[in-house]
Amino acid sequence: MLFTTGIFLFGYLPITLAGFFACARLFGRGTAAAWLGLASLFFYGYWLPVYTWLLVASIAANYAFGGLILRRRDGARRAWLVVAITANLSVLAYFKYANFFLQSVNDVAGTHFPLLGIILPLGISFFTFTQIAYLADVHAGKAVERNPIHYLLFVTYFPHLIAGPVLHHSEMMPQFRQPENYRPRSECFVVGLAFLTLGLAKKILIADSLAPFANDAFDHAGPAIATGHAWLGVSAYAFQLYFDFSGYSDMAVGLSLLIGVQLPYNFDSPYKAHNIIDFWRRWHMTLSRFLRDYLYFALGGNRKGRVRRYVNLMITMLLGGLWHGASWTFVIWGGLHGLYLIVNHAWQSARGRAALAWAGWGSAFESGLARGLGAALTLLCVLVAWVFFRAKTVEAAFHMVGSMFGHEGGGRLSGTDWHLLPWIAGLTVMVLIFPNTQQWVASQVRDRLPALRARGTGLEWMAFAAGVEVTAIVMLALIAARRASTEFIYFNF
Repeated sequence: MLFTTGIFLFGYLPITLAGFFACARLFGRGTAAAWLGLASLFFYGYWLPVYTWLLVASIAANYAFGGLILRRRDGARRAWLVVAITANLSVLAYFKYANFFLQSVNDVAGTHFPLLGIILPLGISFFTFTQIAYLADVHAGKAVERNPIHYLLFVTYFPHLIAGPVLHHSEMMPQFRQPENYRPRSECFVVGLAFLTLGLAKKILIADSLAPFANDAFDHAGPAIATGHAWLGVSAYAFQLYFDFSGYSDMAVGLSLLIGVQLPYNFDSPYKAHNIIDFWRRWHMTLSRFLRDYLYFALGGNRKGRVRRYVNLMITMLLGGLWHGASWTFVIWGGLHGLYLIVNHAWQSARGRAALAWAGWGSAFESGLARGLGAALTLLCVLVAWVFFRAKTVEAAFHMVGSMFGHEGGGRLSGTDWHLLPWIAGLTVMVLIFPNTQQWVASQVRDRLPALRARGTGLEWMAFAAGVEVTAIVMLALIAARRASTEFIYFNF
């Protein structure tokens, strides 16, 4: 069930919210949590019922693993953690990577192993990583609650189940112990609807409108694609992906705030990053955190010397690329970002040593001009990497990159390209200059509520704001209904 469809916005969502608050009032908070967990399971099963059993089995197994880890001591705790993580990764590997492995063996060895008839379960990467994070937190003593209803809700909570954010147990579940979150609150509805409206607009008005341009360029990725067409196609995809995934993340935050639960933000204007390290602090922030905390640090981080640090960075990014999809294009994408990070860290280290040797050298590098050049170079590197993220084959990706830098293709811009050019220019200004969603909602909505309430106009203003936002949601839903509903890009991961 897509967040952008009428059946979700005007069917599932109001029924789920009404049932949650009614259960809390009539039967208590435990029943309300159970209702929300079961409603989230229905949300998952509505899309692909055949794999609901896999989600339920994963939840049951990891809940049991959590109990075993919690009850053991020292070495036994770590042993059960290793067993649990291995089991999770084995299931993920079978469903997501078995065919990739078989195809790679066939290509390299010339064998003809038949591929398996596997349909990728929706959201398997996200609910697997969420539970691995839970098991690690149990092992570290950060998650000790053993309420099975709460664990079911933690994993299945519908705003984040399919495409994140990747949560820690301590970020979400303590909020479900707060009594006020079991009562409808006008301020939460206003702020939540603001996020939901902006996320819908990003997805429907921008991302889905850019999709045909990006698809056209990558569908024709070959030696003959014009240089200008290649650049505009890659730019269209870069903005499509940004507004698609950030739109989903905004909607997830907004949907959760309708209940009063704050999910972590996943984006902080990543295209404003002044270097690639900064980019990964801003892009898909909860995945970056997961890879850092549970992979990069586990490999040793930067504690074992510079060379080992660079090796750990590359391994982390290669596996991060493979997490996104079972394809060599994703591995190359991850490898490129690993290389970018290594170069960035090496440059910062060299710059630091130079700053000690020459007074004033470090401050010169921190000038506005240097940061601007750094931001431009970062965005260029990100665009090149997006080619491999989107291309269907490695060969097509190299043709696209070759055309972008004049080694292939050539030719003039078509009429369609000229039509797209103002779009790309306008979106560039939007993402580089304007505040992002959380900044805008904070300054224009959330921060104004206390003053309005103090003046006695809060309820009236909030009712008006909610009415405007609901009207906007209805209009956006009608626009979406006139088009073929498109799933979010990260649903494929």
